[in-house]
Amino acid sequence: MKVILNKDLATLGEEGDVKDVARGYARNYLFPRGIALPLTPKTVKLFEARKEEIEAKKAQKRQDALGLKERLESQEISITMPAGANGRLYGSVTGQTVSDELAKLGFQIERKRIDLASTGFKNTGKYKVAIRLYENSSAEIQVTIIGQAVKVETPSAPARPARRRRDEGHEASDTPQAGASPAGEAESVPATAEETSGGAGETEV
Repeated sequence: MKVILNKDLATLGEEGDVKDVARGYARNYLFPRGIALPLTPKTVKLFEARKEEIEAKKAQKRQDALGLKERLESQEISITMPAGANGRLYGSVTGQTVSDELAKLGFQIERKRIDLASTGFKNTGKYKVAIRLYENSSAEIQVTIIGQAVKVETPSAPARPARRRRDEGHEASDTPQAGASPAGEAESVPATAEETSGGAGETEV
């Protein structure tokens, strides 16, 4: 359905603009908040009577945008981010990052007005960033990304076991173990019952 905007809405348009929107969006969001009115002969006549007032507001917005452009372009933003030795960032600089830095300088710029690469900046260096202001007006600022080295703790190597002396190994192998017979001596074997009785098959008469 067609509506006429009663207030500026960044995602849709400005006061006095005629827009075609979904019926549910108009009834559930735009109309209850007074952002828009249904496009009817009555509302068209109402906004025609306010035409000069609306144009005066737009002229003031253009002037404000020019002043903001000059102030923004006099700024240079430096952002420090954790990075590797090759300048690759651990993360990325996004539109929200730049918006937060501008807020520290007193500029309230919405993230969606800041034009960056879709994935943000992922390396250190100097970049030009465009900021959309009003209508076709935009400002260009320089953003310098500085890498901050990250210390990586390496785990300590486990203690190596003490090496046995070679001669100690030989001494241990030369020492006879308990219960072992000395070399060259045969083990004594207990005599069997037959041997003690004088041999098998001999009986006393």
